[in-house]
Amino acid sequence: MATVAIVYFSGSGHTHLMAQAIAQGASKVTGTKIELLQITGEQIVNGRWQDAAILETLSHSDAIAFGSPTYMGGVAAQFKAFLDAASAAWLTQQWKDKIAGGFTHSSSLSGDKQGTLLYLSINAAQHGMIWVGAGDLPSHYVGKNDGVNRLGSFLGIMGQSPMNMSGAEAALDSGDRLTAENYGQRIAEVTQRWSNQLIAA
Repeated sequence: MATVAIVYFSGSGHTHLMAQAIAQGASKVTGTKIELLQITGEQIVNGRWQDAAILETLSHSDAIAFGSPTYMGGVAAQFKAFLDAASAAWLTQQWKDKIAGGFTHSSSLSGDKQGTLLYLSINAAQHGMIWVGAGDLPSHYVGKNDGVNRLGSFLGIMGQSPMNMSGAEAALDSGDRLTAENYGQRIAEVTQRWSNQLIAA
């Protein structure tokens, strides 16, 4: 059984919906266990993120998908606090050779979301992780109109929804949801392949 952990912060609910869609996609791969782990502001005490249970779960996972909304061109402060605290795992190389991926969301079509994905991938590289990109061409390039990878992101996946000023419940673009499901399935499949190769070796 391979475990895919999805650890994320969500401010208005959109990144949460992406995390759920990734989990749904990963669950399509037989022999995959999913761990949805949400970072919250309440876990930050005196400026330091603290949740030993989440770090313990991540240390036993085979893959970790990192998710944060893009705020001012980068990861949310709450998620940055988590990544800083996870330097304890870096020091002991607990995440080395785990599969990694990343996802983000913002209200602008660009919103400098690539900056967030770059940060997440660099963090994964520092941990010695194996990064998995999106793996889907934009649907309009292949004659489809399902909206898969409509924003043309390849390092990780991106979502976009208009800024919610009315307080309505968060909703994802259908193409972004499908992109996230595909990504979750891809991460789970790569994790299974990588885990089987390690066992064979």
